[in-house]
Amino acid sequence: MTYIRSDFAEQLACALFPLMLLAALRLCDFLDDSPPKLSSIALFALPFAGVWLSNAPAGVIASYSMALFFVCAACSARSWQPLLRGVAGLALGLGLAAFYLLPAAYEQRWVNIRQALSSGLLPSQNFLFTAINDPEHTWFNWIASYCALGLLLLLALTALGSRRFSATADSSLRSRRSFLALLVVGASATLLTLPLSSPLWNHLPKLRFVQFPWRWMSVIALVASCFLAVVAEKRLGWLWVALLVLLTVPLASFLVDNTWWDEDEMSAQRDAIDSGHGFDGTDEYDPLGDDHLDLPPNAVLALALPTEQEDSPAPQVGLQIERWTTEQKDIQVDALAPARIALRLLNYPAWRVEVNGKAVAAERRDDVNQMVIPVEAGSSRIRVRFARTWDRFWGAAVSAAAGLLAALLLWLGRKRPGNPHASENEPIVPS
Repeated sequence: MTYIRSDFAEQLACALFPLMLLAALRLCDFLDDSPPKLSSIALFALPFAGVWLSNAPAGVIASYSMALFFVCAACSARSWQPLLRGVAGLALGLGLAAFYLLPAAYEQRWVNIRQALSSGLLPSQNFLFTAINDPEHTWFNWIASYCALGLLLLLALTALGSRRFSATADSSLRSRRSFLALLVVGASATLLTLPLSSPLWNHLPKLRFVQFPWRWMSVIALVASCFLAVVAEKRLGWLWVALLVLLTVPLASFLVDNTWWDEDEMSAQRDAIDSGHGFDGTDEYDPLGDDHLDLPPNAVLALALPTEQEDSPAPQVGLQIERWTTEQKDIQVDALAPARIALRLLNYPAWRVEVNGKAVAAERRDDVNQMVIPVEAGSSRIRVRFARTWDRFWGAAVSAAAGLLAALLLWLGRKRPGNPHASENEPIVPS
């Protein structure tokens, strides 16, 4: 993650996984500190929403992992309560992240989202130790596979060493149930890294958009860490930790030596942004009917196009860019004849175009989905705004309602003042 992909959003999501799991354990009454309260639902929903807001594939992984965890908890406890509280926590977390999730789900129909599953990005091409007709991709996949293999070995050894999921004298019923649920989640994550899980990848909703089965290493590492913590508490447990630290040294050396970052990449990209030239985007976020590889390179912000055939001369037009920000474009046009103004802008449905205060429908070029705006002869003022569509409005409304509900649950679950160890039937002695 650090030396090969440098995916900081995914790293942030993984950093929230332990907090999410801790809240899930409390929600299922697997901790000995206190029974779950209404506030436990909100305390789980907050890190769960944080994972979704950090990285969408990690959000899918967290959703399936936690759903399976709650099912296992309900089965082991033979009670619907852990499952009902878990479903409430998942729903509240999705509600908190709705201001992102609802637009992300709805606006997929605006873009070539299927390109996210193009060749090289399919789960079937990224199972552990899978080779395809791309040496660089295969080498990367084998690096990830060796890392996953090391984690799987750690999970197996620490699970056997802890024996926390088995009925032993030093394990309580809550402990056995919680670690049995963790073992099931870890085993399921392991299964999803192997080719025999292909039917699950093909049929479970949105699981394909995780793309890389080795991304489930985030869950395997989390479960392995829990078992490692148990083993470390045993006699000579420090040897496990010491051995793990020693093994990370050659692994880190291997990853650093085999990374292929170009030192000039980031500086070149920063210069492209600062200069306004921009950089190539990814295929899946292109609007429908467009291929970003066909876009004209070094295009100007606004350009007059021929009104008839593409090879005819363009009319003489005076163009002045008054404002050009991410969501606002203002252009002054002075034309002696009707003209078509092409903006360095792609036609997404949320753009709203006005010419001299009147709404107009943007056109497109024949070969790419570049925004083209027709203007009449004379002076025209083009205003382009990125509007707040209904999905963004309702997503924000759902998140606001979920935020209020989470605050209410936290308020209702707060501790009452006074001595928590005092008996309710203890008489009050006046002073």
